[in-house]
Amino acid sequence: MMRFVTRSEADTREFGAALGKLLRPGDAVLLSGDLGVGKSVLARGIASSLGVAGPMPSPTFTLVIPYEGEIPLYHLDLYRLTDPDEFFAAGLDECVGGDGVAVVEWPERAGLSPEPSVRLALSRTPDEGECAIGMEVFGMAPDASALNRWRADA
Repeated sequence: MMRFVTRSEADTREFGAALGKLLRPGDAVLLSGDLGVGKSVLARGIASSLGVAGPMPSPTFTLVIPYEGEIPLYHLDLYRLTDPDEFFAAGLDECVGGDGVAVVEWPERAGLSPEPSVRLALSRTPDEGECAIGMEVFGMAPDASALNRWRADA
């Protein structure tokens, strides 16, 4: 597992933008972590690098918001799911592995483990504003050197 640290909300967004440049259609980014740790901020960074313009609210109540950019982006927030079957019953599986990039907050609520995917576990650190990010990559081989600025395990 690779480990990274961002120092502020803006830094977390920049990390997301750098990661987003490594993504291709069909890739999924799975974001896990406590409420308010920075999952949506990171998702906005990814979106900006894919050419998504304008505001990007959290899809907590709608479950998914699609965006048009250079590559389509599907931003899913599964926090409100109580059973993995709800994910499939709502047809949300069609957003993962298709023509765009799927950014999924709370993937554990649906038991998701698609490939190709980047799995990020975000957590707070004792330092104000910092976010620790653990990253695992499955079924893809991105050149993660663009993320070296944030490496905590180098």
